[in-house]
Amino acid sequence: MELNLLALSIGIGLVVSLLFSELFGLAAGGLVVPGYIALYLTRPVDIAVTLAAALLTFFLIRIASTFMIIYGRRRTALMIIVGYAAGAFLNGALEALYEIGAESIAPAIGAPGDTSTLVSAGRDVMEAGIIGYILPGLIAIWLDRQGILPTFAALVTSAVVVRLLLVLSVPQELQWFESTQDHDSELAEEVLQ
Repeated sequence: MELNLLALSIGIGLVVSLLFSELFGLAAGGLVVPGYIALYLTRPVDIAVTLAAALLTFFLIRIASTFMIIYGRRRTALMIIVGYAAGAFLNGALEALYEIGAESIAPAIGAPGDTSTLVSAGRDVMEAGIIGYILPGLIAIWLDRQGILPTFAALVTSAVVVRLLLVLSVPQELQWFESTQDHDSELAEEVLQ
């Protein structure tokens, strides 16, 4: 029987989220979110883009709620839909940014002829994306309910705990998962050269 690392990570995340909720009274951006984030802790650009989409969703719904009545199920559904749209928008923006090209902006940022750092950063941006389709919306729901700092603090802490438990319980599978992510990076680097 093959181990499904995502399912295991989400399962551990559910337990950790429940413990955080019971012990500290803080939600980590939804029950499944820490499990997803834990798998991507080695890809900080992905996490930053996901959190940016969540913040964008949170602020857009806050602004919209001054003009419309948005409560209950309607608010939850709207947060998830807007989170999905914000994720798609940010993914498109990152792709457009990468299409500008590292070579065209290299002279403005670094030393002439030295684009290795910029190409590496460009590769990270090209591969960056939203983690999950509904995660920004789920995180935004909890940003709205309990505030930005408590939600982000609980999310980061619980994701690190989940990651630690994954490292302790299934290190080989986690290493394989990360190597598949690195293999994708190498393929992108070959395309760039």
